[in-house]
Amino acid sequence: MTLAAGIDVGSSAAKTVILKDTPDGHEILGKAVVRLHGNDLNEVIQSSMQRALGQAGLLQDDMDYIATTGDADEVVFRTGHFYTMTTHARGALFLNPDARAALDIGALHGRVIRMDERGKVLGYRMTSQCASGSGQFLTNIARYLGVTREEVGMLSMEATDPETCSSICAVLAETDVINMVSRGIAVPDILKGIHLSMADRLLKLLRGAKVEGVVHLTGGLAADIGLVAALDELAQERGSKLELHTHPDSVYAGAIGAAIWGAWRHNKLASKVQGAVS
Repeated sequence: MTLAAGIDVGSSAAKTVILKDTPDGHEILGKAVVRLHGNDLNEVIQSSMQRALGQAGLLQDDMDYIATTGDADEVVFRTGHFYTMTTHARGALFLNPDARAALDIGALHGRVIRMDERGKVLGYRMTSQCASGSGQFLTNIARYLGVTREEVGMLSMEATDPETCSSICAVLAETDVINMVSRGIAVPDILKGIHLSMADRLLKLLRGAKVEGVVHLTGGLAADIGLVAALDELAQERGSKLELHTHPDSVYAGAIGAAIWGAWRHNKLASKVQGAVS
């Protein structure tokens, strides 16, 4: 048995997963996500780690391997680091073994990662630097509309006459929203329109990456039911061959993948040492 921690440090939160690796498979023992909100990054990472360990009933010294991914330069106690594409691919595969692509929708960008049945990355594509397809953009819009980020998905599902943003530029899109509010457009219709605009960009990204079949959503926006519904709606309208899936643990996909790869690396090194001794 191997105990591994995976820590995924993003631009808006730190996610930690404690994982048990056995010959029969992987089991998540603890998990935690702590948002930055202007707090000290070191404190956020430590808080995320300790919460996950507490849930698992373990101590940091119990870990055989502590793997990081993302912007993890502040994690001084890590054993090793893995690229985000690799960890999100492996994490998506853990959550959905049929997936052959991960659609990572985070705070700053969207990214498509194609992988094989082992989690090996075969290719990827990312959105442009413009943030209108990102979680941060949606957070800014929610703040302007006077709703919480958690309310956005449900409100979007209540829309009856959505009005899409005309621009893919985040700054101009926010101007579109201001104009919608001044014209008396209902909040649900504004949010559904934004979701449809974001879904359009993400589906184009998937098409550009030549992705078909099962796609698993990862990242914070995988939990946005309004965005997921908009993706499904547009995909069906366009006769797409995509099957889009999400999971309650999708936000942890990068941390899960890091823990799995960390356990694999630990076992590989241990095997080499044992072989050298014998």
